[in-house]
Amino acid sequence: MNKLYIVPTPIGNLEDITLRAIKVLKEVDLILAEDTRTSGKLLKHFEISTQMQSHHMHNEHKTVDAIIQKLKSGIPIALISDAGTPAISDPGFLLIRACVEHNIEVDCLPGATAFVPALVNSGLPNNKFVFEGFLPVKKGRQTRLKLLAQETRTIIFYESPHKLIKTLAHFCKYFGEDRPISVSRELTKLYEETIRGTAKEILEHYTNKPPKGEIVIVVAGRK
Repeated sequence: MNKLYIVPTPIGNLEDITLRAIKVLKEVDLILAEDTRTSGKLLKHFEISTQMQSHHMHNEHKTVDAIIQKLKSGIPIALISDAGTPAISDPGFLLIRACVEHNIEVDCLPGATAFVPALVNSGLPNNKFVFEGFLPVKKGRQTRLKLLAQETRTIIFYESPHKLIKTLAHFCKYFGEDRPISVSRELTKLYEETIRGTAKEILEHYTNKPPKGEIVIVVAGRK
């Protein structure tokens, strides 16, 4: 059974894992984990004793060929990230592409992904949207923002807490201070919150109250 399983893991609340995900993680011969220490806690909680191997952005180029050979030999493997669905702003794309090129079946399970609840919670139009993930840190950032300023669909970004103020300031500059925005933080966790308002209002809020935790920003498209 030369198949790669893509298994979403909870983004906060452990109860969000699916029964099928637990079953697959118990039945495969190997689990590829972004951080084995983080994933080890998850596996221990659900009494999963499957062997793990580190697979992250710093080593995935080197490990892909060896993993492909294992899959070809009939070893079923699951890929997980620290939280959410692998390959969505996380490692996974290179391995999945290699599997497709080698005619190895890929089975992606449905499950937790941070941007979906953030989009729904935002109250902004969700019939059409674009997922941008993380903006470029330096090179290409200004060019990207100028391009996205013309986007008419709802736009979704991921951001780290220490960069949120800078990003919101850029939104005010390139999208306009009145552009409707929703910021979801710590989704599914104890201190989950969603703050909605204009770009200027959201910037003022987090300037006075520095954010913590994982962040999803949802921005209304240009009218």
